[in-house]
Amino acid sequence: MRKTYYLFNPGRLSRKDNTLQYTAYDEQGLPGQVKYLPIMDVADLYVFGSLDANSSLYNFLGKNGVSVHFFDYYEHYTGSFMAKEYLLAGKLQVQQTQHYTSKTKRIALARKFVEGSAFNLLKNLRYYQSRGRDVAAHIDQIEGYVAALPFANAVPELMGLEGNIRQTYYSGFDRLVPTDYAFGTRTTQPPQNELNALMSFGNMLCYSACLSQIYHTQLNPTISFLHEPGTRRFSLALDLAEIFKPLLVDRLIFRVLNKREIRPNDFVQDLGRCVLKEPAKKTVVRVFEERLKETIQHRSLKRSVSYQHLIKLECYKLTKHLMQMEEYKPFKAWW
Repeated sequence: MRKTYYLFNPGRLSRKDNTLQYTAYDEQGLPGQVKYLPIMDVADLYVFGSLDANSSLYNFLGKNGVSVHFFDYYEHYTGSFMAKEYLLAGKLQVQQTQHYTSKTKRIALARKFVEGSAFNLLKNLRYYQSRGRDVAAHIDQIEGYVAALPFANAVPELMGLEGNIRQTYYSGFDRLVPTDYAFGTRTTQPPQNELNALMSFGNMLCYSACLSQIYHTQLNPTISFLHEPGTRRFSLALDLAEIFKPLLVDRLIFRVLNKREIRPNDFVQDLGRCVLKEPAKKTVVRVFEERLKETIQHRSLKRSVSYQHLIKLECYKLTKHLMQMEEYKPFKAWW
């Protein structure tokens, strides 16, 4: 089974026959440790440091269906090299475009994404409420916003409600994590504190995981419904990530902070930005990978499926909706 590999250090990526050769640079910028990755074992590469590679190498990656996701020093996702879209189907792309251009069809799908996201983040709050955390007011306020979703007649209205839901949700984080951390307000570019830094890093991992699964379906990743499609961005991955962030990212944050797998000294303040130190990044990546591989008993399929496969199943459900085979219902956690 193909795997995702994470390259944290600056280095050089080259090819030797059918094997990738990754040479990490040491602190002086000199070649150091070498890692060999057989191309048939590689699904994606996540690059967190500078990477030296030539066009011949990217041709080799493209021919073998390997995508590369890039992040800067501050953990911002900066872009992807995507292999040729080998599964795109004309009929589906026409339907996907028509669902975007039709106001009625688009808002129906956009509403589903917000509903799925709200349900899953409420699930998180109710979990902690059952364990004595005082988040009842947050739950009530979010339920009020959810009740207003059917009456939103435009995507900007939905985005406004989604923003209110998130803001209320985040305001309860201080009650869910150790007192060493204060969330304050959501800040992204740059994140101003530890919780925001963790969330930004985790969200980018979730976005990239969704993009990777979309790539292996017939969906076009640039045509979205909740988020506005933009030049040079795979906005459909943002739509899908809304559903899975509460399950993959927020639960990860609660775990690593409450279990002290990450501590306040794992962060560094740099020019008004808060970033994770490299060992902490590796911890987040490890826990995120564990989460993707974790399985649940699927109610409809009657078998165990991983969280990673749940993302692909969401793509298939969306495809069926676009092809008018079955109405799309967003994934909602039942545990």
